[in-house]
Amino acid sequence: MANINETIAKVAKLDPDLARQIRKYVHDHNYGLVFEHNLPEAVRLYTKTATVGDTVNIRPDRGEKEKDENKVAWNVKDIKDGMATIENGKDERKITIEDLVPIVSYHDVIYPGLREVDRIERGDKDDPYQVVINSENYHALEMLTYCYAGKVDCIYIDPPYNTGAKDWKYNNDYVDGNDQYRHSKWLAFMERRLKLAKRLLNPKDSVLIVTIDEKEQARLGLLLEQMFPEARLQIVDTIINRKGVSRKGMQDAGTGEEVTQFSRVSEYIYFVMFGKASVVKTACNMLDTQITDVEDTVSTTNVQWLSMLRRGAASHRADKPKHFYPIFVNPVTATIEGVGEPLESDEDRSTVAVPENLVAVWPMRTDGSEGRWQLKRETFISALEEGTAKLGSYNKKQDRWAINYLNAGIKDEIKSGAILVKGKDEKGALILKRVENKRVEPKSVWNQVSHNASEYGTTLLNGIIGSDRFSYPKSLYAVKDTVGLFVADKPNALIIDFFAGSGTTLHAVNLLNAEDGGHRCCICVTNNEVSADEAKKFTADGFRQGDPEWEERGIARYVTWPRTKCSIEGIDVNGNPLKGNYLGSDTPMSDGFKANAIFFDLTYESAWPIRLDNAFDAISPILWMQAGARGPIIKRVGKSYLITDYYGVLFDYGQASKFVEAIKKHPNIKTAFVVTDDQRRYSNMCRRLPGIEVHRLYETFLKTFEICGEGGLD
Repeated sequence: MANINETIAKVAKLDPDLARQIRKYVHDHNYGLVFEHNLPEAVRLYTKTATVGDTVNIRPDRGEKEKDENKVAWNVKDIKDGMATIENGKDERKITIEDLVPIVSYHDVIYPGLREVDRIERGDKDDPYQVVINSENYHALEMLTYCYAGKVDCIYIDPPYNTGAKDWKYNNDYVDGNDQYRHSKWLAFMERRLKLAKRLLNPKDSVLIVTIDEKEQARLGLLLEQMFPEARLQIVDTIINRKGVSRKGMQDAGTGEEVTQFSRVSEYIYFVMFGKASVVKTACNMLDTQITDVEDTVSTTNVQWLSMLRRGAASHRADKPKHFYPIFVNPVTATIEGVGEPLESDEDRSTVAVPENLVAVWPMRTDGSEGRWQLKRETFISALEEGTAKLGSYNKKQDRWAINYLNAGIKDEIKSGAILVKGKDEKGALILKRVENKRVEPKSVWNQVSHNASEYGTTLLNGIIGSDRFSYPKSLYAVKDTVGLFVADKPNALIIDFFAGSGTTLHAVNLLNAEDGGHRCCICVTNNEVSADEAKKFTADGFRQGDPEWEERGIARYVTWPRTKCSIEGIDVNGNPLKGNYLGSDTPMSDGFKANAIFFDLTYESAWPIRLDNAFDAISPILWMQAGARGPIIKRVGKSYLITDYYGVLFDYGQASKFVEAIKKHPNIKTAFVVTDDQRRYSNMCRRLPGIEVHRLYETFLKTFEICGEGGLD
């Protein structure tokens, strides 16, 4: 496909008309991946009240399951006293408004707005806000094309894997394994969103990252090659669960009996690289920390073990009596043969019986006073068994043996891959090598302990928002490493995830910023769906989607935003401090992040109120995002113009001169909006504000979505 496009580009230089004909011929004959492109796709707007002219579905009665008749599209002809007259060309009926739900198709023109729901501010006033948007992602992507067309550095998505387990919806229905069109639906679903994603990415330097498993991996690869012929495509195989996830449900076609399948331990990551985008070299090559030839690719040095003898403050026997006990050493074989019990505070160590042929090593300070060990007896014994404690060297002058161990910081470095485990020595202690700062290209097979989705995805998430809220989250460190390969050297990068799920990507971006002081901005889009099982339960209890009881348990409100807010504040959903440190860091998770974040619901506005300047507050957050998502959001307060440190809006052109002067006093302002329907006034403002992106309201705003709609991207 790439060669065809290159040939067409050459032809276009000589004969543009012929090039257009060839391009159309290629498109019409479906070279490459072939699938059904014309499947309908629509989304229900459960939080929108039906109005005249809307296309709607009739909702099932409370407590009743949805039937085929509830999927029929109707048009709202009239509304009076809470009753709507609806018709579908064959029939007409009256029904209460609350029993209707508006629907919009992907090719309908929509005019989005944003309604702020919540925010958290722990960062500096100049830091960009991290953004979470509750929305169907196709329409959110349309909105983002107005803000960020050609400006996005990285898009990371973890789309539905289409496993057949009702993990996603198409046209408002869950897609299961019995749907014979499920692969075609999935491809059409992905293609429409990737077309919008393509408009967002910076063609000169950006990356699209897509994770997938074997169910759609081959089809996704063909789709990406077909859609992005100008890009460079690579795939990585990454271990996400070394224990494996059992694959059940496959049956023999003849007998119907269940057959055994391979247990899945890995998934795939596609990297679609545009322009000069390239992988950042790292200190770790992403291979397993116990691969024997790892030193062929990275430079290593020995790791310094730490003394078990406590020094400094609180290092006396009396400070922690349970940490004062003998360690029995065989001086001939230089091995630890046993560990004695801790002494009571009034017991003398000389009364302890030492086994024959062994010597007792006590935690004695250099001044001859009694000290204490770093670890209590039970923890030290466990460390010996796992190889993280050992007998050190013998000091002949002082006639004493050293006892060594590895602290939590070194163990975290082992998990992160900064320290490699080469095996165990003949006495059971770990053999360690520290990776030096030599930077290498990451390999195409990843086997990092820190990428384990169970421990650093599910367990980590449960510790923040509680268990049973979200299934199969990604490892925080897997996402951080993946995105970091392309934005580590871009401290102001813009990252978008439009299948945000639990919000791992935003969490990872905050962690990247915390590590290097960056100001990267992450925009996450997720819907507010509940699982298929939860939907059944809510329906049985008499609730319908759109009810507060249903909506508060959706992904956006129950998972994504709570995780974002809690991880920034350093607390769990119950207000308790988060436990543990981030891997490779001494920083407790309870410290949270120095970051700002804001949560929006996407709304659907009408064109005429926008044209009449009566819907500014609905679209004002979109303008704020376009200007960099920094500082306050300008709201309409009856002024002739308003400015912040980052952007300005001119409402009354009669105040244009004052507006220009005010803009020039703020060197950080790079964006301005002018409310005018006069092209000459808009052009004049562009000339008066050189170096500033000037946008015309509301013409450019409306035109963007009119182009996206009506099949403008097909």
